[in-house]
Amino acid sequence: MSHQGKPTSELGLETLSDRLRNTLSYDEEDNGINGNKPDFRELDLGSPVSPLRTRAGGLTATTTTTATSSSSSSSGSVSGRSTAGIHLNPPRKSDSHSGELSSCSVESFPSAARNKPGHTLNASGGTHQLIYSGGGSVNSPAVNVLPTGNICRSGRILKTGMASRSTKTDVLGSGTGNYGHGSIMRGGPALKPSVTTESGPINYSRGLMVGGESPKRMGTCNNNDPEELKRIGNENYKKGNFAEALSFYSKAISISPGNAPYHFNRAAALMGLRRLAEAVQECEEAIRLDPGYVRAHHRLGSLLLSLGQVENAGKHLCYPGHRPDAVELHKLQAVEKHLNKCTDARRVGDWRNTLREVDAAIVSGADASPQLCACRAEALLKLHQLDDAFLALSNIPKFEPYTGSHSQVKIFGMLFEAYIFFVRAQIELARGRFENAFTAIEKAGKVDPRNVEISVMLNNVRLVVRARDRGNDLFKSERFTEACSVYGEGLRLDPFNSVLYCNRAACWFKLGQWQRSVDDCNQALCFQPNYIKALLRRAASNCKLERWDEAVRDYEFLRRELPNDNEVAESLFHAQVALKKSRGEEVYNMKFGGEVESVSGLEQFRAAISSPSASIVHFKAGSNLQCKRISPFLDTLCIRYPSINFLKVDVEESPAIACVENVSIVPTFKIYRKGSRVKEMVCPSPEVLESSVRHYSF
Repeated sequence: MSHQGKPTSELGLETLSDRLRNTLSYDEEDNGINGNKPDFRELDLGSPVSPLRTRAGGLTATTTTTATSSSSSSSGSVSGRSTAGIHLNPPRKSDSHSGELSSCSVESFPSAARNKPGHTLNASGGTHQLIYSGGGSVNSPAVNVLPTGNICRSGRILKTGMASRSTKTDVLGSGTGNYGHGSIMRGGPALKPSVTTESGPINYSRGLMVGGESPKRMGTCNNNDPEELKRIGNENYKKGNFAEALSFYSKAISISPGNAPYHFNRAAALMGLRRLAEAVQECEEAIRLDPGYVRAHHRLGSLLLSLGQVENAGKHLCYPGHRPDAVELHKLQAVEKHLNKCTDARRVGDWRNTLREVDAAIVSGADASPQLCACRAEALLKLHQLDDAFLALSNIPKFEPYTGSHSQVKIFGMLFEAYIFFVRAQIELARGRFENAFTAIEKAGKVDPRNVEISVMLNNVRLVVRARDRGNDLFKSERFTEACSVYGEGLRLDPFNSVLYCNRAACWFKLGQWQRSVDDCNQALCFQPNYIKALLRRAASNCKLERWDEAVRDYEFLRRELPNDNEVAESLFHAQVALKKSRGEEVYNMKFGGEVESVSGLEQFRAAISSPSASIVHFKAGSNLQCKRISPFLDTLCIRYPSINFLKVDVEESPAIACVENVSIVPTFKIYRKGSRVKEMVCPSPEVLESSVRHYSF
C-alpha cells in the first residue's frame, strides 16, 4: 500500500510479515488457538532407532541398555541404567493438526558416555559393542530379543544366533550413522563412510539418517516425509527465507494435500512474500479441510482486514464460540468506522474528507488494500493534484483477480477489481492518455457491467476521445474556430482534462486571442503544474501581450527543465532583452549565441563589466594547461546562458588588467554586475562554474 507514493510501512505500521514473525511460537504442545503462526509441531519418535517389531502382531519386547558414564567426558556424563520399553502396538493417528503419528515410547540412548576403543556392535549380544564418537559404550540387547530390520553391513536382516561368532565390525549402511533425537530416515544419499573398522569411531549428531548425512547438516531431507519437509520449512520461515519455506510446504502438500496445517503454514510463507491473494486461498483451503481450525480463521480474518474487506474479515475474526483477539477486533472497528465516513464523503463529493478518512483507514489496519490506495488516488485527482494522484496510482499494491466469494466484494457500490480500473481510467484521461483510459474503463465494464457509475464513465470516455480526435483534425485543417468549439464539447464531459485545455489554447493563439489562450493554459497548469506544452504556449501568449516579466518567468522554468533546448534558450534571451528595454535599462551589444568576447585594454574591460546584466570574466594564460581545458566549456556556457556577457582576458598579454584586478592565479573567474564584482572563483570545477553562471543568469 502506498501513501503519497510511499510504501505503507512508512506510515509507522508494522508490515503484515513483520507482525507474523514477531508473534511466531514454536511450542510443540500447540493447542490450535494462537493465530498468525505456522504450525511447528514436529514428529518426535523419542528414540534414535526404529520401533522393535516381532513377526507376531500385538506383542511387546523390552530391551535393556546399560550405559557407563565418565565425569571427564567433554560432552557431559550420564550415570545409572536406563531401560527402554519398546511397544509393538501398531501406531494410531494423532488427533492434533500436525498430521503426525503417535510414536512408540522409546527412550534415547545416553549421548555422553565414554567409549572403549575397538568394540563394535554385535546383534547377538556378544562381546561386540557400539563405538560412540563422543565417548561411552552401549551393550547390545539380549540374544533372544531381536528387532526386525536389524542392520548389518550387507543390509540383510540378521536372524537369531547368525552373528554370534562375528569378529568383524558391523557398518551402519554406507554412510555416517547419526545418533540422537529425531526421525529415522532410511535410504539417504550414499556418502563417504565415516564408520571405521575395528578402532575407528562412529560420528553421531542430532537426527539419525542411515546411509547418509544428517538432513540438518547436509541441507537435505527425506522428500517422502511431509513432516520432515514441514520441519525444514519452519526452520526457513524462522530465518526469514520465505521462498525456501514456501517450497518445502508445497512439497509437503503435494504428498499430503488433505493436511490443513500444511496449507496454514504455506499461507504464512505467502504472506511473507506479500502474495496476499494466494495466502487467502491457502487459509480458505485449510478451513475447508478443517472447518473448526481456529488459527486459520484468525489468520484469514487478519488478511482480509489488511486487504480492506471488513465484512468478510469480521466473520473470521469473530469466529463463533471463540473469543476474538482484542487488538485485531479494535483494528476491525476502526477501519470500519473510517470506511463508512469515507463512503459518505465521496458520495457528496467532499474530496478533502474522503482523502482524510481513507488515510485513516489505511493507518488503522487496511494497509495492503489496493482499493483504498486507488480511492486515495481518486481523491487527489479531484483535488487537482494530478501528479500526486498518478504517483499514488503507480504505487498501488499488485493484486490478482479475486475468485470465489471474494470476487463479489464491493467498495462504493462497485466490485473491488472494477474500482481500480475505474480510477485508472480517470487519471489516464486527465493526463491525456486517451487510449489507455478507454482500455481501463472497458475492463471495469467487463468486471462490473451493471454498475451505473462505470457505465456513465465509459460513455463519457468514448465521447471525449471522439472530441479530441475531431478537434485535432480541424486544427490541422486550420479551422481553428470550429476546433475550439469541439474541444469545448469534450471539456464539458471532462472538465479536468488538461490536454483539451492546452489544445484549445493553441487554437486561441492562432486566432490572435492571446488572453483566452493564457486563461486556458492556466486551467491546464492548475491540473498539471509541470505541463511543458501549456507553459510554452502561455509564455508565447504573454510575449504577444508584452507581459515580459511573466514570459521570462515561464521561460526560465522551461530553461531549467529543458537545458539543451536552443529554441527555449533563444526565446528566453529575447524576452530578457525586451524586459530590460521595458524597464528603461540600457541594452547594447547583446545578441543570442554570441562568442566569448576577448578584452585586451583596461578601458574596454571597464566598459564591458559596467553592463546591468551579469558579466563573467575568464582570466587566463595561453600557456596554462588548465585554462586550455576549461575554455571549450566556457564556450558551451555562452550558448546555454545567452543573457550573460562572457569575457576573457589573457593576463600575459594584458598585465595591466590582471594587476588592477589582483589576479595572480589562473584560471580565475570573476562575476561583475554594473561594474562591481559580486563573485570570484579560482580554478573552479565545471560544475561549480556552471552553478554560479546559472544563479546569476536569473
